Amino acid sequence: MAIEIEVATKDCTALTDAELAEMADLSAAEAGGWGVGFLSKQREDWVLVTQVREQSELLGYALATLERIGGTPSLLVGVAAFTRGPLAVTALDAAMRDLYRRAVLAFPDEDVLVGTRLAHASGFRAFEGLEEVVPRPDHRATGEERAWGRRLAKRFGADGQLDDRTFVIRGDGDAAGLLDYTPQEPPGESEALAALFAAVEGQRRDSLVAFGWAMAEELAASTLPV
Repeated sequence: MAIEIEVATKDCTALTDAELAEMADLSAAEAGGWGVGFLSKQREDWVLVTQVREQSELLGYALATLERIGGTPSLLVGVAAFTRGPLAVTALDAAMRDLYRRAVLAFPDEDVLVGTRLAHASGFRAFEGLEEVVPRPDHRATGEERAWGRRLAKRFGADGQLDDRTFVIRGDGDAAGLLDYTPQEPPGESEALAALFAAVEGQRRDSLVAFGWAMAEELAASTLPV
C-alpha cells in the first residue's frame, strides 16, 4: 500500500495549543526534548511552521522564516524535529521541499542561503542538493563564510557564542533550537564529516551552524532536495 504523506505550511501564529502539545510529544521522544513552553516561545520567534503527517500522525515539523539578511535571500530553519522511525528521511525531505517551494515564491529568480543548526552529522541530509555547504570536510572557510556563520549565530540568538573557525555554538545547558534529525538507520557518515562535530558537547547543548546555497535554477526546477 502506498504511503500517503501530507505536508502543510502555515503561519506560526496559527499554531494551536493542541498542535504545540503534539509537537512537544514528538520531540520529547527524540534528542531535542523540547517542551510546550519552549515551543510556544519559538512560535513567536519564527514565521512559518511546516508539519509532515502520515494518516494524521505527526512525523516531523519545522519552524522557519524567509527573510533577507543584509539583502541576501535566506531560508532559516530555527527549530525542527523528525521521527526516528522508518519514515524519517521521507519526513525531512518533504518538509524541506515545501519550504523550498515557499522560497521560490518569496525570492523568484534568486539564489537563497539556507541555514540552520545541527547536533549530528546526519542532519546534513537537509543540505542535499545545495551548493557550497559550510562547514564541510577538507574546506577551510573563507573570511566571508566565517562572517556568515557569525550573522547566522546572531540571528539564532547566540551572538558571541560562536567559534567562527569550527562553526560550533557553545551552549549553556538550556534548551536551544536546532534541526533534530537522526534516522532509524543512520547513514554511514564519513569520518571527516563526523569530525566536524568533534567539539560539539551534547550535555552543554552545543550545536553546529551550517549553511549552503539553493541555486535559483534548481529551485525553479523543483529539484531540491535530491
